[in-house]
Amino acid sequence: MLVDTILQTKGAAVHTLPDTATLAQAVAALNAHNIGALVIVGAGGAITGILSERDIVRRIGEDVSSALALPVADCMTRGVITCTRTTEIADVMERMTRLRIRHMPVTENGKLAGIVSIGDVVKRKIEEAEHEAEVLKEYIAS
Repeated sequence: MLVDTILQTKGAAVHTLPDTATLAQAVAALNAHNIGALVIVGAGGAITGILSERDIVRRIGEDVSSALALPVADCMTRGVITCTRTTEIADVMERMTRLRIRHMPVTENGKLAGIVSIGDVVKRKIEEAEHEAEVLKEYIAS
C-alpha cells in the first residue's frame, strides 16, 4: 500500500508558514486548522523545516516570556524527513517509529504534495487489517 492511498482519502492540503513568521503566528495557525505541525517554507516555496507542537513546547520551556516573538526559523526542526506518493506505508511507519517523528511531508518532483501523520498511517493499517480479516471470514464461511 502506498502513501498515495492516504492522500487520495484525506486530500493533499498542507498548511505552511514562511520561515519569517513568528511562533505566535504558528500557534494561531495550528489552533485555527486543528493540526499538530506546519511545514515551514522559504523563498520559492522550498521546504526549510517543520514546526510541531513538540518544538513549540520545548522553546516555550526555555523562555516563556519571549518565545512567542521568535521567528519559526529559530524553533523548527531542520533536515525534514520526507516521502513520496509512491513510498510504501510500511516504510513510512517504520521511519516514523525509528526516528520518533509524527509528521512526514510528501514531495513530488521536489515540491510539497501533501503530508501524512502517524495517525493517518495507523488508521490506514487498521483499515487494511480489518479488510483482510473480513476477506478471511468470507473465505472460511464459503
